[in-house]
Amino acid sequence: MRIANLAGRLVLVTEVGAVDVERASNQRFSADPDAVYARWEEFIGWAREAGHENATSFDDADLRAPAPSPAQVFGIGLNYRDHAAEAGLDLPDSPTVFTKFPSCLTGPSGQIALTSPTVDWEVELVAVIGRPARRVPAERGWDHVAGVTIGQDLSDRTLQLTGPAPQFSLGKSAPGFGPTGPWLVTPDEFADPDNLELSCAVNGESVQKSRTGELIFSVPELVARLSAILPLLPGDLIFTGTPAGVGMTRTPQRFLAAGDELVSTVEGIGTMRHRFVEPS
Repeated sequence: MRIANLAGRLVLVTEVGAVDVERASNQRFSADPDAVYARWEEFIGWAREAGHENATSFDDADLRAPAPSPAQVFGIGLNYRDHAAEAGLDLPDSPTVFTKFPSCLTGPSGQIALTSPTVDWEVELVAVIGRPARRVPAERGWDHVAGVTIGQDLSDRTLQLTGPAPQFSLGKSAPGFGPTGPWLVTPDEFADPDNLELSCAVNGESVQKSRTGELIFSVPELVARLSAILPLLPGDLIFTGTPAGVGMTRTPQRFLAAGDELVSTVEGIGTMRHRFVEPS
């Protein structure tokens, strides 16, 4: 099942188009894409039986972030072995966690303004929480995930690494630095939700390619580790980490420039496309 935010309205995405949830449910469910996560069990039960006779075609340019206003956004650093190796850092014993402030979230296409000459790409699988999680064992982690989507953890490396203590959250939270989409896909859509190919290209050149099976801490393990410390709330996002291939670790270093097109893809979900522009 695919759930999307179409121009600010919650829809089901089918092979024949988009079904407006508020209209199809006779207002049982709100059009607000964020509101659905607090009623996830009820919503999924309805959606599985919903007909597609009211599906209509839509423009991909109208797609927005599938969970646009989460209470919490977790970023996980150094969660692929090859990314830790390219950074010259030891593998973590526990998840390395920072936050991306929700105001950075944007949709799966459009323009993003650069903040400096050192803005870097980081393609990621993003998990969206669908059921409250507190002290959840890893074997039940997927039960608390509504679905997954594509994310980019865009990073201003200069700001991120400024000062005696790194400013990870600020360096990764400029407007537009958290694109997600094009929609949320429920875990049951995948033969193995723990082993999806993800990739990233800049101007048609492949810069990142891996599989989520290479994660050090898998999605259910992250749900377990995070929920052991604090409650995870419906609609929360977990950016699960990026594989090797970021610009900062290249020789010479390479960063995004005005005019560049960034294409981010995850198997079974789809693709995001963004164009970068100079600061306004």
